[in-house]
Amino acid sequence: MDGQLDRRAELSEFLRTRRARLKPEDVGLPEFGRHRRVPGLRREELAQLAGVSVAYYTRLEQGNGQNVSAEVLDAIARALRLTDAEHAHLTHLAKPKQQRRRASAGRPQQRPVRVALLQLLDSIDTVPAYVTGRRSDILAWNRMAAALFGDWGKLPAAERNWARLVFLNPDYRELFVDWDQKAYDMVSFLRMDAGRHPDDPRLSALVGELSVKSEEFRRLWATHDVKEKSYGVKRMRHPLVGDLTLSFETFRLVDDDEQAFITYHAEPGSPSAEALRLLASWGTDAAEAVARP
Repeated sequence: MDGQLDRRAELSEFLRTRRARLKPEDVGLPEFGRHRRVPGLRREELAQLAGVSVAYYTRLEQGNGQNVSAEVLDAIARALRLTDAEHAHLTHLAKPKQQRRRASAGRPQQRPVRVALLQLLDSIDTVPAYVTGRRSDILAWNRMAAALFGDWGKLPAAERNWARLVFLNPDYRELFVDWDQKAYDMVSFLRMDAGRHPDDPRLSALVGELSVKSEEFRRLWATHDVKEKSYGVKRMRHPLVGDLTLSFETFRLVDDDEQAFITYHAEPGSPSAEALRLLASWGTDAAEAVARP
């Protein structure tokens, strides 16, 4: 891929795929006949629901969102039944912020992790925690994160990236019990990032590399699904301590919303909590056992 993603093409495909997943009966429209030439809603049906002309919506779906208003985007988002993340993604694609254009003139800057945040990571002894940045880059982590996920410090800095690890490192297929869901989530996060920063050449290069090397990534990328990382539960199978069920939480930094502080914890008194305690006691040995470079 070249130095940036095609924002107009991204907008066009995103709208088309969101429209294709809706059926007339989903939105209270009558179904005339069994044979429809297009999957999902027709453009004229979507335009009717959003209260805009067919010509106007067609221009937007062709990637021309330059003069679209926030009110029209809101109406289209409601008609398409978009999630909050999808609505935000649509806005990013249709109305990119001026500061992103200014940033594109130079190389994208990844702000360093604040010293106080690094100290906080080091002070957390029993909970795996790490900081991610743009493109799902892994910026910093504590000893427990290394014990759970592997010693990222032995990887070149360019390879400390969650998307690369999930799709290109076979050890992570073994680590995540629900690898398919982890892979889907990872691509959805990257899509969200691409909407915010379509002019990021490193993101474009990452997408290009993964598209070439991973059939699963290509298939998931083509869905145009997006989501924000928030909270949930992950099941893992560590080579030393076996199965773990851990809850994760994501905290966006107030002064830099591109960085996120992520923690994993176990239910108190559970087998997973005991497994984490064992990992903490093994330290470096645990880090060596999983996710080898």
